[in-house]
Amino acid sequence: MKVDLRINGINRSAEVEPRKTLLDVLRENFLLNGTHAGCEHGVCGACTVLVDGEPVRSCLMFAVQADGYEITTIEGLAPAPGELSVIQDAFCETHGLQCGYCTPGMILAAHALLQNTLTPTREDIAEAISGNICRCTGYGQIIEAVQFAADRLRVANTPRPAALAEKPIVEAK
Repeated sequence: MKVDLRINGINRSAEVEPRKTLLDVLRENFLLNGTHAGCEHGVCGACTVLVDGEPVRSCLMFAVQADGYEITTIEGLAPAPGELSVIQDAFCETHGLQCGYCTPGMILAAHALLQNTLTPTREDIAEAISGNICRCTGYGQIIEAVQFAADRLRVANTPRPAALAEKPIVEAK
């Protein structure tokens, strides 16, 4: 079957078997290897991508189900080639990664949270990343990275979703 996907802002098409997962199409057809294959049962979160801005396990979604949707992979977060997004940089700055296998999924989950929340609490962050398993860090540095990114994004001169732009920014005391 032919699928038409908008991946990281680029329209792409592929002929795929109906049983092929979005994970496999991203990795094999489009060579987007930042989306990792972990448990392949939807438990670990290593294969997390954003589908229309929402975190989705790409190992549980058939590519044909994603036809016509906007897909964002870790490769799509960088503002320009060779640069890191604010969230990616925050993970580096705070040592929010060790082996790095879970990192793309964690970053995409954090990105989705920060697109909808200006000042996330520690509990908000823990909830947002709760579907992603990390066997190395113990999560403390990951939560710190997301808090650091949120702080940077609050003061950055970057476009924010319209829903957030209309809300007054309330500083935590």
